[in-house]
Amino acid sequence: MTRFLLVVPPLVGHINPLLGVADELARRGHRVAWAGYPEQIHRLAGADAVVFETRMPDVGLKRPAKLTGPAAFRFLWEEFFAPLAELMAPGVESAVEAFGPDVIVHDQHAVAGALVAERRGIPYVTSVSTSAELTDPLSSMPKVDAWLKGIFASLRESFGDPRKTTDPRYSPHGVIAFTGRALLGDAPLPSDRIELVGPAIAPRAAQSDFPYGDLDPRRRKVLVTLGTANLDAGTRFLTEAVGALHALRERVQGIVVDPGGVLDGMPGGVPESVLVREYVPQLDLLPHLDAVVCHAGHNTVCESLWHGVPLVVAPIRDDQPIVAGQVVDAGAGVRVRFNRVDAPRLAAAVESVLGTEGGHRAAAEAIGRSFRDAGGVLAAADHLDRIAARPADAQAAR
Repeated sequence: MTRFLLVVPPLVGHINPLLGVADELARRGHRVAWAGYPEQIHRLAGADAVVFETRMPDVGLKRPAKLTGPAAFRFLWEEFFAPLAELMAPGVESAVEAFGPDVIVHDQHAVAGALVAERRGIPYVTSVSTSAELTDPLSSMPKVDAWLKGIFASLRESFGDPRKTTDPRYSPHGVIAFTGRALLGDAPLPSDRIELVGPAIAPRAAQSDFPYGDLDPRRRKVLVTLGTANLDAGTRFLTEAVGALHALRERVQGIVVDPGGVLDGMPGGVPESVLVREYVPQLDLLPHLDAVVCHAGHNTVCESLWHGVPLVVAPIRDDQPIVAGQVVDAGAGVRVRFNRVDAPRLAAAVESVLGTEGGHRAAAEAIGRSFRDAGGVLAAADHLDRIAARPADAQAAR
């Protein structure tokens, strides 16, 4: 029996891939605990999950408008991920004292888990929830790369091991990435320790009911979702999406996810041809869908492709433009401009991925087969088992 401590940031898309892995590890007889934001983890992992609380930011991340490229990357680390590490570190230390983990699994952007682990000599594994930083985006930005190394050195002085110089986003003990080559392409990976296991498709705690009886078997089904972290940006896009789906209503049934209720004030109201829900059980709904329109969030993209569902991607920020480019390069979808697309152009994009000329469905299905072959949850748990079984001297040599 091995004790695994999972260290995660307060971001749903970074927690979801580890939910099934945690369940599988527990099924194999291991002890699993979490370190992070308890309310959120319990909501996602269930009330019985063992959670050690760490401090979190008082307010959510507020990005300047139209911040892109290297400036956006620096902003995320300077204003969110680095301060988050400082906040989380004491709670991670307390979790280690109370739980006594044999292995720490940390999200790539919850580096407090990595730095506390290396200082204490505990093997740690990085969980990568997006393919964006597997393409080594800093290779063409040496100044940003040097700046980030300085951030890590400063964090190590505070609570890590100042003698270490490795990048805590890629553990020398092992990295589990919830994606695959069919989406990444042929670009070299930043570490030879990376295991590409594909998306972690596993049952999740039910968070909403869905009226499956309202689905029309005569029409194609298209879901529009912007994830859980884009409520501040979605009003115009969701309004245009409703218009696009209404225009296609004779052959398409649209389902729009509106967790912020931004469509409540839509002029004239939402037409009856479009089904609007505050939340949807996305994994359960995907087998019923013919296309997904989304922000190119990595989880939504990979879950859709795992089911062979083509995409219309409208990236907003962060890693989303990179992921959107990977979708288009793989032939599994088309890209539209989030801030510029209107209802007619969005309708045309939906029709293009629903048609046969572009081969988007075939490409999505091929990627889905490769994702399933990668092993997902079982492959991730197997990899963690192998790392936990390594002799202590072998771990220390890495």
